Amino acid sequence: MGLELYLDLLSQPCRAIYIFAKKNRIPFELRPVDLLKGQHLSDAFARVNPLKKVPALKDGDFTLAESVAILLYLTRKYKVPEHWYPQDVQARALVDEYLAWQHTTLRRSCLRALWHKPVGAGCQVFEGRPKLAAWRQRVEAAVGEDLFQEAHEVIMKAKESPPADPTVKQKLMPAVLAMIG
Repeated sequence: MGLELYLDLLSQPCRAIYIFAKKNRIPFELRPVDLLKGQHLSDAFARVNPLKKVPALKDGDFTLAESVAILLYLTRKYKVPEHWYPQDVQARALVDEYLAWQHTTLRRSCLRALWHKPVGAGCQVFEGRPKLAAWRQRVEAAVGEDLFQEAHEVIMKAKESPPADPTVKQKLMPAVLAMIG
């Protein structure tokens, strides 16, 4: 079997991997993992990733977790264009520095501030915010409108989603509190 990506597009790191793989035409089989249903906590998923977290990658008998490690693996295996991950050692080191910083600093801080997604609550976050709207337009243009919409569809439709199972919520609550605490 070829490359398999275990993702929930509700997760930003999963969306990053999804967009990166699609943008670079990396062939993969999407294996959806529904976090709100607790699928990542199952014994079946633990065989893919014992950490029981998404994203996860399976490439034959090889498995890998953590978004930064997965992105780096994909850049090396599929030889993506230079602008994604430069060959120059110092330029590459700067990319590595940013990846480490954003993953350990920015993501945790943003998670605390943005845990309750305003879009999921039905807020029009781009209305009346021209700088934010311009940023989104730049990102959408760089990624491509169709891929951007595809990757973010689950968030844009979050308000329409059924609520998470209460027993799953109870299992997830300690981890959520640890992340935002």
